[in-house]
Amino acid sequence: NNKKMKKIIVTGSEGLIGTEICKYFEKNNNKVYRLDLKLGHDLNDEEFVKSWFKKNPAKYLVNCFALNDAVQSDRKKGTLFDFPLETFLKYLNVNLVSLFSVCREFARNNNKTSIVNFSSTYGIVSPKPELYDGSHKDVGYGVSKAGVVNLTKYLAVHLAPSTRVNCVIPGGVLSKQNKKFIESYSKLTPMKRMMKKTELNELIDYLCSEKSSYVTGSSFTVDGGYTTW
Repeated sequence: NNKKMKKIIVTGSEGLIGTEICKYFEKNNNKVYRLDLKLGHDLNDEEFVKSWFKKNPAKYLVNCFALNDAVQSDRKKGTLFDFPLETFLKYLNVNLVSLFSVCREFARNNNKTSIVNFSSTYGIVSPKPELYDGSHKDVGYGVSKAGVVNLTKYLAVHLAPSTRVNCVIPGGVLSKQNKKFIESYSKLTPMKRMMKKTELNELIDYLCSEKSSYVTGSSFTVDGGYTTW
């Protein structure tokens, strides 16, 4: 059984999706390395990233870490005319520059591996303003998540054939959103509901296995059809 044990690094391991992915792999007797700001790991610090990946070899890397302006009741209302440019820069720094740094150090220290990055439906389409009560979801989030798709393709080409790199594009995950948001979002989705937080586990398992040995540079949209119509 030990032969089948996988070594998997999960960044953003304490977030909504990261937690589920860690639980899923751990219960199947894999070795999961958790990396998260909440655990004191700053992935925006290149020196930390370099030394950590040098010391912790693994076969798989799943990148769930990201900056996101989640739907919360105390969320600041604002439109695109109110966003400070520093905020835009922060999204690009965390969601793209730091992501590139993490992928690069992983690839530098490991061979015959697979990386899974996370984009978002807002990396493919714009957020619908009516979902956000007249305020605008931050432009930096969607633009940075669109960049993740292209970064994945770039890495897939330049790291082949040693490292496979793919991307998951999830739709809205059911969490602590208010009832109105959940209802509105569900109406806009052919599957008529939001995603359960466990519904990505098997796809990640597939991408972190030999079952996907010829899959690289691909993006998998898992959004209940949200971006289809």
